[in-house]
Amino acid sequence: MVRMTPAAARAERSLDIDALLADPAKRIIVCCGAGGVGKTTTAAALGVRAAEAGRRVVVLTIDPALRLAQSLGLNALDNTPRPVAGIDTRSGGSMDAMMLDMKRTFDEVVEQHASPEKAASILANPFYVAVSSSFAGTQEYMAMEKLGQLRVQSQRENGWDLIIVDTPPSRSALDFLDAPKRLGSFLDGRFIRLLMAPAKAGGKAYLKAASATLSLAVGVMTKVLGGELLRDVQTFVAALDTMFGGFRERADQTYALLQAPETAFVVVASPDRDALREAAFFVERLGTERMPLAGLVVNRVQRVAGSLSRGRAEDAASALEATGAMRSSASADLLRLHADLATSATRHQELISRFRVSNPGVAITQVPAAARDIHDLDGLRAVGADLAG
Repeated sequence: MVRMTPAAARAERSLDIDALLADPAKRIIVCCGAGGVGKTTTAAALGVRAAEAGRRVVVLTIDPALRLAQSLGLNALDNTPRPVAGIDTRSGGSMDAMMLDMKRTFDEVVEQHASPEKAASILANPFYVAVSSSFAGTQEYMAMEKLGQLRVQSQRENGWDLIIVDTPPSRSALDFLDAPKRLGSFLDGRFIRLLMAPAKAGGKAYLKAASATLSLAVGVMTKVLGGELLRDVQTFVAALDTMFGGFRERADQTYALLQAPETAFVVVASPDRDALREAAFFVERLGTERMPLAGLVVNRVQRVAGSLSRGRAEDAASALEATGAMRSSASADLLRLHADLATSATRHQELISRFRVSNPGVAITQVPAAARDIHDLDGLRAVGADLAG
């Protein structure tokens, strides 16, 4: 069992979810963490709880499970916020929800910052189609683009007063913060000028002189896009003209928004070593980037009813099995199941205690493991109540 130092014990505190949701100064909550830890359910549950407490909420979710999407009224992929039916609005709140359409968001950026003729040329270009659909980090970048769009919309009369963002299910939680810089570097003027060089110098001559890294990149793109790659790139760049600086500018603006006092990050993890290690990395990164951390949500924490320990449950199971009676055997199976759950519960608390020791002062709330999948508003309300402790 991990023992906390006195200093760590004094620093231990709980994440007050209801206070966070009720704070009118908090207008953006970003749920982040590694993939598969329950970020989407957490974001949706926070949205329901905030709306029914009186906030006007919009939840930007990323690829939720089908039944959860249906519970939010999102039966088809839709890049436009839609009202969620079934929300208790007696406190004056409301809830809209949307699923990020990565390609459509990229298209909107182009349509917003280019003339109709240039936009049409860009949207039809094979190189653009590949970049907007499959470039590494595009989903994370477009989530931030959509956040910026929603923030502008929320500033209009009768707009939302709280935006909740479910970050993409990346391999690493840090991808959300790193993607804008990666995509901005890819789309900045210097790299584009390199890609323009084949058309100016004659494609074959350029490829012979190119560095091994750039040759590899061009080779991969050629396989994906076919033999017309270089011509498509030239057309693409000519159509975009001076738009590339806008990507970097908007990335910088969104980064500044994430650093603002109106934003709060809720890091989400499950009670296993890898997820909590990823959460610790993210907490450290948020501190380095001066981004406001609200705290940590640990989902799917195993708990057991009663005070029967694992050892006593196993001893009782062994005694019952010794009688040989069928009914006793069934009871023994239940006792061994209890022992397994007690083991998991102990391990989960040990891992959470280790996180507390390594990250003193980080507010934490624990959400018990649910007995069933969360796929309706009642389930989300229950998760919201657990989040609030």
